[in-house]
Amino acid sequence: MAWFFIDDEIQKDKYTLDGENARHVSKSLRMKIGEQLTLVTPSQKQLTCTISGISGETVDVDVIERKQCENEPDVEITLYQALPKGDKFEYIIQKCVELGITKIVPVLSARCISRPDGKALAKKQVRWQKIAREAAQQSRRGIIPEVSECVTFKQAVQQSRENALNIIFYELGGESVGKLLEKGAKTIGIFIGSEGGFEQSEVDLVLESGGSAATLGRRILRAETAPLAALSILMYATGNFDTDVKTVKEFRNDWNNMRDGG
Repeated sequence: MAWFFIDDEIQKDKYTLDGENARHVSKSLRMKIGEQLTLVTPSQKQLTCTISGISGETVDVDVIERKQCENEPDVEITLYQALPKGDKFEYIIQKCVELGITKIVPVLSARCISRPDGKALAKKQVRWQKIAREAAQQSRRGIIPEVSECVTFKQAVQQSRENALNIIFYELGGESVGKLLEKGAKTIGIFIGSEGGFEQSEVDLVLESGGSAATLGRRILRAETAPLAALSILMYATGNFDTDVKTVKEFRNDWNNMRDGG
């Protein structure tokens, strides 16, 4: 069923779509009267609707069912991603939104090769947010994750202090993810480097701010692979995949056995 985000809280049983949503329904999807679609409101209300009319730039729908969207994870994860080269960041946004990220913060770290100027970044941010919206609709999210403005590494660390737990994934090692999650943090920040990784001073800055270093294993992952691996591990460990995970302790034991070759 087609999935759309709207800016209104609908109280009535009828609603009119316009703008990009209406064009997508009528021109891209070529939907017809009588077909159903889903609308999601800012308060994450999920509305099942039937198309009752299509005219020009508008689409009329009848609301036939209302319920709270249950597709969101119960942990909020913010990705602080050092900008990689080329269009890799677009891929990272798309896949992280599908996996359940809450917010993505592009970061200029010391080893970033890509360093667009302010004007270019402003244009990119508009495109990045559009990619996040499209990915959220495709994966049937309850929210559209925010892609914030680009910040310096120091600013990212300052912002991350609002999280209950911050993890910088570092190729030189750190604690196991399972152990870090034992305290049950519900707001988590993860720092992922660009192609050149992080400088030691950046790792130290996160640690001095109360964060922890962790590893993604013995192999070095690409800049576009590392955030997906880290987010998948966190979602699995917190029970936010449809798995039989029961406790973080069990996950840690499995992780240690896998790491040690058991």
